[in-house]
Amino acid sequence: MQGDQNQFDLDTPLLDFSAKDFYAAWTIRHAVEGVQIFGGIGSGKTSGSGRMIAQKFLKNNFGGLVLTAKADEKDLWIEYMQAAGRSLDDLIIVEPKGDHSFDFLAYEATKSKLGVSMTDNILQVLKTVIRSGEEKQGGKSDDQFWESALDMLIFNSIDLCQLAFGSVSVEQLYNIVMTAPKKEDVKPEGKPPANSLLSAYEKVRAKIKKQSDEIKSSLTIEKKQNLTPDLFDELLIEKIPEYKLLMEVDQFFFVTYKNLGEKTRSIIEFIFIGFLFRLRREPVRSLFCSNKITFKPEDSLEGKIILINLPVKQYHKVGRDCQIMFKYIWQRAMEKRDVKSNGRPVFLWADEAQNFLHEYDAEYQATARSSRIATVYLTQNLPNYHANMGGDKSAYLVKSFLGTLGTKIFHANADIETNIYASDLIGEMYTESIQRSKTMAKEMSSSESISLVLEKVVRPENLASLMTGGPVNKFIVEAYIHRQGSPFPGGYSYRKIKFIQAQ
Repeated sequence: MQGDQNQFDLDTPLLDFSAKDFYAAWTIRHAVEGVQIFGGIGSGKTSGSGRMIAQKFLKNNFGGLVLTAKADEKDLWIEYMQAAGRSLDDLIIVEPKGDHSFDFLAYEATKSKLGVSMTDNILQVLKTVIRSGEEKQGGKSDDQFWESALDMLIFNSIDLCQLAFGSVSVEQLYNIVMTAPKKEDVKPEGKPPANSLLSAYEKVRAKIKKQSDEIKSSLTIEKKQNLTPDLFDELLIEKIPEYKLLMEVDQFFFVTYKNLGEKTRSIIEFIFIGFLFRLRREPVRSLFCSNKITFKPEDSLEGKIILINLPVKQYHKVGRDCQIMFKYIWQRAMEKRDVKSNGRPVFLWADEAQNFLHEYDAEYQATARSSRIATVYLTQNLPNYHANMGGDKSAYLVKSFLGTLGTKIFHANADIETNIYASDLIGEMYTESIQRSKTMAKEMSSSESISLVLEKVVRPENLASLMTGGPVNKFIVEAYIHRQGSPFPGGYSYRKIKFIQAQ
């Protein structure tokens, strides 16, 4: 395990549940099928099963990404690294006034050079973060019009940036959308203001005019005489790819978008500009929009642990948005890697995981095993997921998402919905039920019968009484573990386990 990164064995045991004549290890193969840990406040989910799994990953040279909800998680992972014997050089801490920055737009530009559309990449990243916020606030709209209108605004703003500046920045996108023409606008005289949509247009038109003049001058006199405006347009479209793109961008901003209803336009602008506004402010600007890249998602494939120290409890929405943004970019990068040339397992770790969900999580998790990505999500209860994935509309999303996580660990919990879910998942078993009866007549008689009754193996109320660690429990934390496919001793899919807290 310590040598060539291509020699990682998926059957390497991380936890051993074997009994006499029964081998039952929890392996890397189980880990990359995904892990969900539930536990109420003070249940020991972080200090019990969470701590043990994290240290097993680190000791086996996993790379990974850690998202943070609480301010103490940075120190916790430094402690994990030291306890596992890992060098702190392997821990990349991304934080305000730190040593690292990741310009996500510059990173996506490098991907476009590999044949992937930069516009599509950036659009998908921005939309994923924006829509995750809509879900958290009560469910995204099912109105296709709003989604399409927002897509078109983002798409055309990115294209105009590329045409005018040869690159894309948050500042440029913000200025273009803020100065987009309105119905009542009068065409300005003279040179347009700098850092505006019109200024960007002037730059593109100047480039295309120079190219079109060169094309026209290269034509013979006869061709020039027979050249109608329509034919010249066709020639420019054929010879200058940017010309057709500029026509489409022009049509959007000066016809479609300009004539949108005031209410419709203001809603779309508010969504997009509101997001860009947060990216333009510190500390986010220096961390993710600084034109510098000191680390990248692929560093995890070399064994690095990337920790985004923008805890949601401290940085609130902007901390959440930035972490979801990097998480999505990281997930895509991990899915694209070739496990034949680099077989190192990596993990995605999120405590208070409800803060970091987005609409592609279930789809991503469905293929995480083949990409050797071990997702570990910790949260208190099921309602946390429902509340952060759109309330009542989220039922099928939550079920779909949880169904992709092969191992589930249940610590003490006072939430009845979570306990019922755990009880149902563990299942039922036939037990013997003995009925006795007595009759008094001339003589007393009694009878006894035995029948099989189907009962819950673990009743929901029993989960509330699991040991939660601390001095009163001699630092022992209890939980039920359930995994798909591989039975524990006795042939069961579940087992009650104990973890020892560090003191």
